[in-house]
Amino acid sequence: MIIRDISRDDFDQWAELFRGYREFYRLSPDDDVILRVWEWIHDESIEVRALVAVLDGQVVGFAHYRSFHRPASGTVGIYLDDLFTGPAARGAGVGQALLTSLGRLAGSEGRSVVRWITAADNATARRVYDKVATATPWVTYDLFPIRSAGRDA
Repeated sequence: MIIRDISRDDFDQWAELFRGYREFYRLSPDDDVILRVWEWIHDESIEVRALVAVLDGQVVGFAHYRSFHRPASGTVGIYLDDLFTGPAARGAGVGQALLTSLGRLAGSEGRSVVRWITAADNATARRVYDKVATATPWVTYDLFPIRSAGRDA
């Protein structure tokens, strides 16, 4: 297995995997999102990057990541947004290889941590995560944009 930076030539295989990722998380099919994320990955002014796992010449997994600043510690970490292995390659160590590569990248770039979230009931992925990382006690919240017609109070 080879873990490497994504290239423009990977679009078709990556897009198929990204569609599978979105389906896994029950997100509506949306080719505009796929194209937008693809352009983000290749736009130097946007922090989103991607690694791919290649097995027997096929892209079988990906990791989307970016740097994030950590004011409390005065450091910069790597935030893993998305990690996915195609169904045919599951059990082949793709996820662990991608995570290990991110750990090495963090070390070579002087980053303080590689961090991500996952669903509490994602037991299959969590077995992999527990091999390479430490679960934290933090709880995640989402605050959605508040749109008001008038002035803020």
